[in-house]
Amino acid sequence: MNKFQAKKAGLERRKRRVRGKVTGTADRPRLAVHRTNAHIYAQVIDDVDGKTICAASTLDPEFRATGKLGSNKEAAAFVGELVGKRAVEKGVTTVRFDRGGRLYHGRVQALADGARNAGLKF
Repeated sequence: MNKFQAKKAGLERRKRRVRGKVTGTADRPRLAVHRTNAHIYAQVIDDVDGKTICAASTLDPEFRATGKLGSNKEAAAFVGELVGKRAVEKGVTTVRFDRGGRLYHGRVQALADGARNAGLKF
């Protein structure tokens, strides 16, 4: 196993461990974060029904209109505010945060802070 396979396996192992402890319900769905080198994605998910309530990413037209890069903390904060605003419009005020196996640092933390600024509680 080369070092890239080992890094990916470690991420998947952490992701499974976090997902085993964090599940979303109708009254408190899961805010799942997926981060790549170029973009960041966030979804509010009800795991009981298996439905995505709302989502936002750096690929959304609202973000693309700003003309910013999708791979920095400012972009992550914008996506967090966007998903938080959309969740509040759908009637969701409290969520469980699923960091997806990533450290709560940098862009993941910026997204969480943006969602909190938009009105989500977690």
